[in-house]
Amino acid sequence: MAFIAVGVTGGIGAYKAVEVCRGLQKQGHDVVAVMTRAATRFVGPVTFEAITRRPVITSQWKPGMNADIEHIAIADGIALLVVAPCTANVLGKFANGIADDFLSSLYLATRAPVLIAPAMNSNMLAHPAVQRNVETLQARGVQFVEPGEGYLACGWIGRGRLAEPADVVAAAVRMLGTDAGINAASDAGAVDSGQGSVLRGRRVLVTAGPTLEDIDPVRFLGNRSSGRMGFAIAAEATRRGAKVTLIAGPTRVEPPVVDEVVRVRSARDMHAAVLQSAIRADVVVMAAAVADYTPAAPAGEKVAKTDGPLTLRLERTPDILADLGKMTSRATGVPLLVGFAAETGNATAKAREKRTRKGIDLIVANDVSRADAGFDVPTNAVTIIGSDEEQDVPVQSKERVAAAILDRVERLIRSRAATPARA
Repeated sequence: MAFIAVGVTGGIGAYKAVEVCRGLQKQGHDVVAVMTRAATRFVGPVTFEAITRRPVITSQWKPGMNADIEHIAIADGIALLVVAPCTANVLGKFANGIADDFLSSLYLATRAPVLIAPAMNSNMLAHPAVQRNVETLQARGVQFVEPGEGYLACGWIGRGRLAEPADVVAAAVRMLGTDAGINAASDAGAVDSGQGSVLRGRRVLVTAGPTLEDIDPVRFLGNRSSGRMGFAIAAEATRRGAKVTLIAGPTRVEPPVVDEVVRVRSARDMHAAVLQSAIRADVVVMAAAVADYTPAAPAGEKVAKTDGPLTLRLERTPDILADLGKMTSRATGVPLLVGFAAETGNATAKAREKRTRKGIDLIVANDVSRADAGFDVPTNAVTIIGSDEEQDVPVQSKERVAAAILDRVERLIRSRAATPARA
């Protein structure tokens, strides 16, 4: 069905890559293995050749092969690049554009989606340099399969072992958007129909990041939203074949590659941009942390410091989600509306009330008081609430949370026998 390149790098988890190749083949896919030099010290290329029935690529300098042509040919031909295991060294190469072997050259040359399953020592995985490289790749739309916990090859017990092959295969199937997903288990949810992704060809509008409300030309009111959750949803919708418009407030994280990125600053700016784009959307996901209040009269010049207190008069900002809920087209269920409720206590209860009051289809309850979820961290834990079901999604990467949210969106669309995608 699809041509997939499996990159294998130099770690003890390389032996599991054999099962990844086999699992992808069982789903009907054609696989070619690309091994780094270090990987061949753990598993012999002949093993992968026997499994894939294809020559294994181990070097740019293989006699008789024009590497400059070969890696471009594979880059153009593959539907997905899976790297399992991926060492800290190769993560760094990918993040910084270093192309000194076949696999790193292939990564730079391909425009296919990329799935990475890291594996390394716990301290290496937690090192700020490695985490920065992961964040860089995530911002570019690269998907990750989170490493597991347990005994490591170094003798330690902790987080860093390669994910189970079945989990890597399930994530790959989901990215391809094929009906094979019905046969693959995954912690982040599974494609629930043999029809492929119902988002393919549909218009999806996603908001992300904070809004900044100016006090004067220097100061502003804001929040700690990084935009990562909204960016992960936009990237996942793109991978499922949707036509994605991303409306983003000011962020330090680079947005993923989507059909259209609209940059805004204030809540009023975002309100205008969302209502304009929502008219054409099939699905709207409001993941942005939009300010509820803004200074009533921003100063034209920097407010001078005085010895006394400073009083600011704030006024309510437009309620974007409520206005979307009032749209006349809501009678048809289009666009399907997904909101977020970022709370610091009783998040689920508050989200239920918010969903009903604002007339939206799904709401994602998010306790942002947690250190491992919410604002400005790479992980999240949410509860997805609809009219008929509540689904708890435990702490995991925001990319996997995004997949769970869109799985729920797809189920809702199918259950409604939704109207065809808008032209």
